[in-house]
Amino acid sequence: MKRKKKHEDHVDESWLIPYADILTLLLALFIVLFAASEVNSQKFQEISDSFNKELQGGTGILDNQSAVETFEETSKIAEPNDADPTEGEATAPPADEEEDNKIEMTAEEIEQLALAEDYKELAAIQDKVKAYIAERNMEDKLDAELTSKGLLLKIKDGVLYRSGSADLSEESRTIAEEISKMLITDPPRSIFIEGHTDNVPSTSAEFPSNWELSSARAINFMKLLLENDELEARKFSATGFAEHQPIAGNDTAEGRSENRRVEVLISLYSDEEAD
Repeated sequence: MKRKKKHEDHVDESWLIPYADILTLLLALFIVLFAASEVNSQKFQEISDSFNKELQGGTGILDNQSAVETFEETSKIAEPNDADPTEGEATAPPADEEEDNKIEMTAEEIEQLALAEDYKELAAIQDKVKAYIAERNMEDKLDAELTSKGLLLKIKDGVLYRSGSADLSEESRTIAEEISKMLITDPPRSIFIEGHTDNVPSTSAEFPSNWELSSARAINFMKLLLENDELEARKFSATGFAEHQPIAGNDTAEGRSENRRVEVLISLYSDEEAD
């Protein structure tokens, strides 16, 4: 028998070298990845704050700001189509504007209070006129009404003048004297005297139209009121409206009688508020 060979052919182990190289590279890769994941937060905070200070006017490394928050704020790069992040957000008004708003609100409140005081004073005058009317049973001749413009005293037809005349009657002097006392206010208010007629034309030589007649009646009554020396003439004005501001229909005798009147308007706003 033939002897067996003492040793077999040697196996090729050349593949071990690249295999070992690959394992070494993988180990190095994992070490690098692990090292990269362990960020020194203190160093990162210092670097981030340093960039903020130099580029964005930051406050420095001593402020207690989170590294994650700083990274999120500085790392986002706006895309060209990104909407403005501040769009739609409420913007606080400047300090000066806030002060102006406060002053405006305060002025408005003061105005409302002054308006309430004006109405209160005019309501007191109205009560006096109403008491005077009730005392003399003149409900069909006088009236007092609070309006948005002020207190309106209405002197009806036949109290002050005869038909077609601008001459004051004796009774009108007593009425004017009482009304003049009620017109005294502090501060003084503007007083508007208005004359009105019906639609029947005036054809007299003295008053060729209702314009002259209504104006003459307003002026004559104003002069009578100003006989009270405590009233200031500069606050008075007289106007004639003829038949153009009726308060009733002119197709009946009662309506025409309502339209023939003299009105005294005590302005809502006092002299100080008007200025």
